[in-house]
Amino acid sequence: MQKLVSYPISVIYYLCFGLTLVIFHPIQWICLNLFGYQAHKKSVDYLNFFLLKCTNLAGTTYTIENREVIPQGVPLIFVANHQSMYDIIAMIWYLRRFHCKFVSKKELGKGIPSVSFNLRHGGAALIDRKDPKQAIPEIKRLAEYIEYNKRSAVIFPEGTRSKTGKPKEFAQTGVKILCKNAPSAYIVPVSINNSWKMVKYGFFPVGLGNHLTFAIHTPLKVSDYSFPELMEKTESAVVKGIKF
Repeated sequence: MQKLVSYPISVIYYLCFGLTLVIFHPIQWICLNLFGYQAHKKSVDYLNFFLLKCTNLAGTTYTIENREVIPQGVPLIFVANHQSMYDIIAMIWYLRRFHCKFVSKKELGKGIPSVSFNLRHGGAALIDRKDPKQAIPEIKRLAEYIEYNKRSAVIFPEGTRSKTGKPKEFAQTGVKILCKNAPSAYIVPVSINNSWKMVKYGFFPVGLGNHLTFAIHTPLKVSDYSFPELMEKTESAVVKGIKF
């Protein structure tokens, strides 16, 4: 029944979602080229604010738990499980004070209004997961960027999204490169729940009435641990916070 009801709602939702992307594409261009980084960053923040408001049409609500534990004024590496594109939209808006830059597959760097522009010009690491010679320098560049500017990187070490909410095994290489090249950073584990339900029918129709939660766990100072210990603690924290 929910799937049947979702069809007309999804049409309205995707019209609003697509229109938001189209409207903000030139806004981003103007902000970046005429006013610089801070203006562009603000335009991206509000792009994602309005995208979140679009999801409210489908009855989606959000809770971000424990934001107060995130340290400020230091480089951050958010390590999270990955369930859908709504993970990214929510993190950009609700964690906007931390200037999140994503490790993303390079295919997203072209063809999508607003999204591709931001990925190319907003500081993200666009990687080819099948080409380490390309991916490793990109992630290293992002790590050096957050180390110098005291901003944050977001990485989903599962690699691909979970379609059921059940976490996949974490790959370590990307996290290791970020830690090595941002030695003063803190890893912030994040457990994401119910985002996969937004796309449980695929792209269309959208799932209705979902409550997405983002649980922030105790930050781990990179320099306080060996990498194997750091990775074990991070993965354990993320997985324990996932409800599936």
